[in-house]
Amino acid sequence: MAEPSTRGAQLLKTLFLRLGVLPVLLVIAIVIFAITADQFLTPQNLINMLRQSVYLILVSLGQMLALVTGGLDLSVGTTLAITSVVGATVMAAVYAAHPDAAWTAVAIGSACGLLAGTAVGLVNGIGIAFVGVSPFIMTLGVQSVGFGIALYLTGGVPVSGLPAEFGEVLGFGRLLGMPTPVLAVVICVALFYVLMSRTALGTYFLAVGGNPKAAALSGVNVKRTLLWAYLLCALVTSVSGVLLSARLESGESNIGGTVALESIAASIIAGVSLRGGIGRVENVVLGAIFIVLVQNGMNVAGVGSYLQMVVLGLLLIVAVVTDQFRHRMLAGD
Repeated sequence: MAEPSTRGAQLLKTLFLRLGVLPVLLVIAIVIFAITADQFLTPQNLINMLRQSVYLILVSLGQMLALVTGGLDLSVGTTLAITSVVGATVMAAVYAAHPDAAWTAVAIGSACGLLAGTAVGLVNGIGIAFVGVSPFIMTLGVQSVGFGIALYLTGGVPVSGLPAEFGEVLGFGRLLGMPTPVLAVVICVALFYVLMSRTALGTYFLAVGGNPKAAALSGVNVKRTLLWAYLLCALVTSVSGVLLSARLESGESNIGGTVALESIAASIIAGVSLRGGIGRVENVVLGAIFIVLVQNGMNVAGVGSYLQMVVLGLLLIVAVVTDQFRHRMLAGD
Protein backbone atom coordinates (compact mmCIF):
# COMPACT_ATOMS: atom_id res chain seq x y z
CA MET A 1 0.00 0.00 0.00
CA ALA A 2 2.78 2.38 0.88
CA GLU A 3 4.86 1.59 -2.19
CA PRO A 4 2.98 3.84 -4.71
CA SER A 5 3.06 6.78 -2.32
CA THR A 6 6.75 6.22 -1.65
CA ARG A 7 7.40 6.07 -5.37
CA GLY A 8 5.40 9.27 -5.87
CA ALA A 9 7.30 11.05 -3.10
CA GLN A 10 10.58 9.97 -4.67
CA LEU A 11 9.44 11.28 -8.05
CA LEU A 12 8.48 14.65 -6.53
CA LYS A 13 11.83 14.82 -4.77
CA THR A 14 13.68 14.08 -8.00
CA LEU A 15 11.70 16.72 -9.89
CA PHE A 16 12.32 19.25 -7.12
CA LEU A 17 16.06 18.60 -7.10
CA ARG A 18 16.20 18.84 -10.89
CA LEU A 19 13.77 21.71 -11.57
CA GLY A 20 13.32 23.45 -8.23
CA VAL A 21 10.05 25.17 -7.40
CA LEU A 22 9.60 26.63 -10.89
CA PRO A 23 6.92 24.23 -12.26
CA VAL A 24 4.68 24.85 -9.23
CA LEU A 25 5.08 28.62 -9.42
CA LEU A 26 4.46 28.57 -13.17
CA VAL A 27 1.16 26.71 -12.80
CA ILE A 28 0.04 28.95 -9.93
CA ALA A 29 0.85 32.12 -11.89
CA ILE A 30 -0.99 30.96 -15.01
CA VAL A 31 -4.10 30.02 -13.02
CA ILE A 32 -4.15 33.28 -11.05
CA PHE A 33 -3.70 35.55 -14.06
CA ALA A 34 -6.11 33.54 -16.20
CA ILE A 35 -8.78 34.12 -13.53
CA THR A 36 -8.01 37.78 -12.81
CA ALA A 37 -7.37 39.00 -16.37
CA ASP A 38 -9.45 37.88 -19.37
CA GLN A 39 -6.80 39.10 -21.82
CA PHE A 40 -3.97 37.08 -20.30
CA LEU A 41 -4.42 33.87 -22.32
CA THR A 42 -5.31 35.55 -25.60
CA PRO A 43 -3.01 34.59 -28.51
CA GLN A 44 -1.90 38.20 -29.01
CA ASN A 45 -0.87 38.61 -25.38
CA LEU A 46 0.97 35.28 -25.36
CA ILE A 47 2.90 36.31 -28.48
CA ASN A 48 3.76 39.67 -26.93
CA MET A 49 4.90 37.91 -23.76
CA LEU A 50 7.23 35.62 -25.68
CA ARG A 51 8.69 38.56 -27.57
CA GLN A 52 9.24 40.44 -24.32
CA SER A 53 11.01 37.45 -22.80
CA VAL A 54 13.69 37.42 -25.51
CA TYR A 55 15.89 40.01 -23.83
CA LEU A 56 15.69 38.57 -20.32
CA ILE A 57 16.40 35.05 -21.60
CA LEU A 58 19.70 36.22 -23.09
CA VAL A 59 20.76 38.07 -19.95
CA SER A 60 19.72 35.13 -17.74
CA LEU A 61 21.86 32.76 -19.80
CA GLY A 62 24.85 34.96 -19.04
CA GLN A 63 23.88 35.29 -15.39
CA MET A 64 23.72 31.50 -15.20
CA LEU A 65 27.42 31.26 -16.10
CA ALA A 66 28.38 33.62 -13.30
CA LEU A 67 26.18 31.76 -10.81
CA VAL A 68 27.32 28.23 -11.68
CA THR A 69 30.94 29.28 -11.10
CA GLY A 70 30.02 30.41 -7.60
CA GLY A 71 29.66 34.13 -8.29
CA LEU A 72 27.09 36.51 -9.71
CA ASP A 73 27.00 39.51 -12.03
CA LEU A 74 25.26 42.64 -10.77
CA SER A 75 26.61 44.63 -13.71
CA VAL A 76 24.48 43.08 -16.47
CA GLY A 77 22.33 46.22 -16.51
CA THR A 78 25.44 48.29 -17.07
CA THR A 79 26.45 45.96 -19.90
CA LEU A 80 23.08 46.56 -21.57
CA ALA A 81 23.41 50.32 -21.15
CA ILE A 82 27.02 50.52 -22.39
CA THR A 83 26.21 48.31 -25.38
CA SER A 84 23.18 50.41 -26.28
CA VAL A 85 24.82 53.81 -25.83
CA VAL A 86 28.16 53.04 -27.51
CA GLY A 87 26.59 51.07 -30.34
CA ALA A 88 23.96 53.74 -31.06
CA THR A 89 26.44 56.61 -30.82
CA VAL A 90 28.84 55.01 -33.30
CA MET A 91 25.99 53.91 -35.57
CA ALA A 92 24.47 57.39 -35.65
CA ALA A 93 27.85 59.00 -36.39
CA VAL A 94 28.66 56.62 -39.25
CA TYR A 95 25.16 56.97 -40.69
CA ALA A 96 25.35 60.76 -40.52
CA ALA A 97 28.66 60.71 -42.40
CA HIS A 98 27.50 58.10 -44.93
CA PRO A 99 23.69 58.20 -45.21
CA ASP A 100 23.76 55.87 -48.22
CA ALA A 101 25.53 53.12 -46.26
CA ALA A 102 22.88 52.24 -43.71
CA TRP A 103 23.90 48.62 -43.28
CA THR A 104 27.55 49.58 -42.91
CA ALA A 105 26.52 51.89 -40.08
CA VAL A 106 24.43 49.11 -38.51
CA ALA A 107 27.28 46.61 -38.73
CA ILE A 108 29.94 48.96 -37.35
CA GLY A 109 27.71 50.31 -34.61
CA SER A 110 26.54 46.85 -33.51
CA ALA A 111 30.12 45.55 -33.47
CA CYS A 112 31.29 48.49 -31.36
CA GLY A 113 28.39 47.97 -28.98
CA LEU A 114 29.21 44.29 -28.60
CA LEU A 115 32.88 45.07 -27.98
CA ALA A 116 32.07 47.75 -25.41
CA GLY A 117 29.66 45.46 -23.57
CA THR A 118 32.10 42.56 -23.61
CA ALA A 119 34.76 44.88 -22.19
CA VAL A 120 32.61 45.14 -19.07
CA GLY A 121 32.88 41.38 -18.70
CA LEU A 122 36.63 41.55 -19.25
CA VAL A 123 36.99 44.02 -16.39
CA ASN A 124 34.82 41.84 -14.15
CA GLY A 125 36.72 38.70 -15.09
CA ILE A 126 40.15 40.20 -14.46
CA GLY A 127 39.10 41.67 -11.12
CA ILE A 128 37.45 38.46 -9.90
CA ALA A 129 39.76 35.82 -11.37
CA PHE A 130 43.20 37.46 -11.20
CA VAL A 131 42.92 40.18 -8.54
CA GLY A 132 40.71 38.17 -6.21
CA VAL A 133 37.93 40.70 -5.65
CA SER A 134 34.65 39.09 -4.59
CA PRO A 135 32.10 38.88 -7.43
CA PHE A 136 29.55 40.89 -5.43
CA ILE A 137 31.88 43.84 -4.81
CA MET A 138 33.51 43.75 -8.25
CA THR A 139 30.32 43.66 -10.28
CA LEU A 140 28.58 46.15 -7.97
CA GLY A 141 31.42 48.62 -8.47
CA VAL A 142 31.49 48.06 -12.22
CA GLN A 143 27.72 48.56 -12.31
CA SER A 144 28.04 52.01 -10.77
CA VAL A 145 30.98 53.04 -12.93
CA GLY A 146 29.37 51.75 -16.12
CA PHE A 147 26.05 53.50 -15.57
CA GLY A 148 27.94 56.70 -14.83
CA ILE A 149 29.84 56.40 -18.10
CA ALA A 150 26.64 55.70 -20.05
CA LEU A 151 24.93 58.74 -18.52
CA TYR A 152 27.99 60.90 -19.17
CA LEU A 153 28.14 59.89 -22.83
CA THR A 154 24.46 60.68 -23.41
CA GLY A 155 23.69 63.31 -20.80
CA GLY A 156 20.70 61.14 -19.94
CA VAL A 157 19.19 61.78 -23.39
CA PRO A 158 18.41 58.88 -25.78
CA VAL A 159 20.74 58.57 -28.78
CA SER A 160 18.72 59.03 -31.96
CA GLY A 161 19.48 59.31 -35.67
CA LEU A 162 19.85 55.59 -36.26
CA PRO A 163 19.17 53.97 -39.64
CA ALA A 164 15.57 52.84 -40.05
CA GLU A 165 16.83 49.44 -41.21
CA PHE A 166 18.27 48.79 -37.74
CA GLY A 167 14.87 48.73 -36.08
CA GLU A 168 12.98 47.32 -39.04
CA VAL A 169 15.15 44.19 -39.26
CA LEU A 170 16.77 43.58 -35.86
CA GLY A 171 13.92 44.98 -33.81
CA PHE A 172 10.71 44.11 -35.64
CA GLY A 173 11.78 42.16 -38.73
CA ARG A 174 11.77 38.47 -39.58
CA LEU A 175 14.54 36.18 -40.78
CA LEU A 176 14.02 32.59 -41.94
CA GLY A 177 10.33 32.97 -41.11
CA MET A 178 10.96 33.90 -37.46
CA PRO A 179 11.08 37.28 -35.67
CA THR A 180 14.73 38.32 -35.66
CA PRO A 181 15.06 38.59 -31.84
CA VAL A 182 13.46 35.16 -31.41
CA LEU A 183 15.85 33.65 -33.96
CA ALA A 184 18.78 35.20 -32.09
CA VAL A 185 17.56 33.65 -28.84
CA VAL A 186 17.10 30.23 -30.43
CA ILE A 187 20.68 30.34 -31.73
CA CYS A 188 22.10 31.52 -28.38
CA VAL A 189 20.15 28.92 -26.40
CA ALA A 190 21.40 26.17 -28.72
CA LEU A 191 24.99 27.38 -28.40
CA PHE A 192 24.75 27.59 -24.61
CA TYR A 193 23.23 24.11 -24.44
CA VAL A 194 26.15 22.72 -26.43
CA LEU A 195 28.59 24.72 -24.31
CA MET A 196 27.26 23.43 -20.99
CA SER A 197 26.56 19.83 -21.97
CA ARG A 198 29.03 18.97 -24.71
CA THR A 199 32.24 20.94 -24.08
CA ALA A 200 35.06 20.79 -21.58
CA LEU A 201 34.61 24.48 -20.75
CA GLY A 202 31.02 23.87 -19.64
CA THR A 203 32.23 21.06 -17.39
CA TYR A 204 34.91 23.38 -16.00
CA PHE A 205 32.29 26.02 -15.14
CA LEU A 206 30.35 23.49 -13.08
CA ALA A 207 33.49 22.05 -11.51
CA VAL A 208 34.82 25.44 -10.43
CA GLY A 209 31.46 26.36 -8.95
CA GLY A 210 31.13 23.04 -7.16
CA ASN A 211 34.60 22.94 -5.62
CA PRO A 212 37.32 25.27 -6.98
CA LYS A 213 40.12 23.59 -5.02
CA ALA A 214 39.21 20.15 -6.30
CA ALA A 215 38.87 21.55 -9.82
CA ALA A 216 42.36 23.06 -9.61
CA LEU A 217 43.80 19.75 -8.36
CA SER A 218 42.13 18.07 -11.33
CA GLY A 219 44.01 20.31 -13.74
CA VAL A 220 41.35 22.95 -14.37
CA ASN A 221 42.68 26.48 -14.83
CA VAL A 222 40.31 28.15 -12.37
CA LYS A 223 41.31 31.73 -13.19
CA ARG A 224 40.93 31.28 -16.93
CA THR A 225 37.57 29.53 -16.42
CA LEU A 226 36.25 32.40 -14.31
CA LEU A 227 37.45 34.91 -16.89
CA TRP A 228 35.60 33.04 -19.64
CA ALA A 229 32.44 32.92 -17.53
CA TYR A 230 32.26 36.69 -17.13
CA LEU A 231 33.34 37.34 -20.71
CA LEU A 232 30.59 35.12 -22.10
CA CYS A 233 28.09 36.58 -19.65
CA ALA A 234 28.84 40.07 -20.93
CA LEU A 235 28.87 38.95 -24.58
CA VAL A 236 25.40 37.38 -24.53
CA THR A 237 24.09 40.34 -22.51
CA SER A 238 25.52 42.63 -25.19
CA VAL A 239 23.59 40.72 -27.85
CA SER A 240 20.48 41.48 -25.82
CA GLY A 241 21.54 45.13 -25.66
CA VAL A 242 21.85 45.40 -29.44
CA LEU A 243 18.45 43.77 -29.99
CA LEU A 244 16.81 45.93 -27.35
CA SER A 245 18.29 49.09 -28.90
CA ALA A 246 16.86 47.98 -32.23
CA ARG A 247 13.44 47.53 -30.67
CA LEU A 248 13.62 50.97 -29.03
CA GLU A 249 15.24 52.45 -32.18
CA SER A 250 17.56 54.47 -29.98
CA GLY A 251 20.46 54.17 -27.56
CA GLU A 252 19.32 54.27 -23.95
CA SER A 253 21.41 54.65 -20.80
CA ASN A 254 18.66 53.44 -18.46
CA ILE A 255 17.48 50.23 -20.12
CA GLY A 256 19.07 47.86 -17.60
CA GLY A 257 17.78 49.23 -14.31
CA THR A 258 16.18 46.06 -12.90
CA VAL A 259 17.61 43.37 -15.17
CA ALA A 260 20.22 42.19 -12.64
CA LEU A 261 17.51 41.36 -10.09
CA GLU A 262 15.29 39.81 -12.77
CA SER A 263 18.05 37.64 -14.24
CA ILE A 264 19.18 36.42 -10.82
CA ALA A 265 15.58 35.64 -9.86
CA ALA A 266 15.01 33.82 -13.17
CA SER A 267 18.15 31.72 -12.69
CA ILE A 268 17.61 30.84 -9.03
CA ILE A 269 13.93 30.01 -9.56
CA ALA A 270 15.08 27.80 -12.45
CA GLY A 271 17.25 25.75 -10.09
CA VAL A 272 20.66 27.39 -10.55
CA SER A 273 22.37 27.15 -7.17
CA LEU A 274 23.69 30.27 -5.45
CA ARG A 275 26.57 28.12 -4.24
CA GLY A 276 27.57 27.23 -7.79
CA GLY A 277 27.99 23.94 -9.55
CA ILE A 278 24.33 23.45 -10.55
CA GLY A 279 22.50 24.92 -13.52
CA ARG A 280 20.70 23.82 -16.68
CA VAL A 281 20.20 25.96 -19.79
CA GLU A 282 16.65 24.81 -20.55
CA ASN A 283 15.53 25.53 -16.97
CA VAL A 284 16.96 29.04 -17.10
CA VAL A 285 15.05 29.76 -20.31
CA LEU A 286 11.85 28.65 -18.59
CA GLY A 287 12.75 30.73 -15.53
CA ALA A 288 13.15 33.88 -17.62
CA ILE A 289 9.83 33.22 -19.35
CA PHE A 290 8.24 32.81 -15.91
CA ILE A 291 9.50 36.21 -14.72
CA VAL A 292 8.20 37.91 -17.87
CA LEU A 293 4.92 35.98 -17.52
CA VAL A 294 4.46 37.35 -14.00
CA GLN A 295 5.28 40.89 -15.10
CA ASN A 296 2.97 40.62 -18.09
CA GLY A 297 0.18 39.14 -15.99
CA MET A 298 0.44 41.96 -13.46
CA ASN A 299 0.37 44.55 -16.25
CA VAL A 300 -2.71 42.98 -17.82
CA ALA A 301 -4.37 42.72 -14.40
CA GLY A 302 -3.68 46.39 -13.72
CA VAL A 303 -1.19 45.91 -10.88
CA GLY A 304 0.85 49.07 -10.19
CA SER A 305 4.58 49.24 -10.92
CA TYR A 306 5.48 49.69 -7.24
CA LEU A 307 3.63 46.56 -6.23
CA GLN A 308 5.29 44.71 -9.09
CA MET A 309 8.66 45.48 -7.50
CA VAL A 310 7.37 43.94 -4.26
CA VAL A 311 6.26 40.79 -6.06
CA LEU A 312 9.59 40.44 -7.88
CA GLY A 313 11.46 40.81 -4.60
CA LEU A 314 9.27 38.19 -2.95
CA LEU A 315 9.90 35.80 -5.85
CA LEU A 316 13.64 36.23 -5.35
CA ILE A 317 13.29 35.49 -1.64
CA VAL A 318 11.24 32.38 -2.41
CA ALA A 319 13.90 31.30 -4.89
CA VAL A 320 16.73 31.75 -2.38
CA VAL A 321 14.86 29.88 0.38
CA THR A 322 14.09 27.08 -2.08
CA ASP A 323 17.77 26.96 -3.05
CA GLN A 324 18.65 26.46 0.62
CA PHE A 325 16.28 23.47 0.88
CA ARG A 326 17.58 21.96 -2.36
CA HIS A 327 21.18 22.30 -1.18
CA ARG A 328 20.40 20.52 2.07
CA MET A 329 18.59 17.74 0.25
CA LEU A 330 21.45 17.33 -2.21
CA ALA A 331 23.90 17.23 0.70
CA GLY A 332 21.81 14.50 2.32
CA ASP A 333 20.87 16.50 5.43
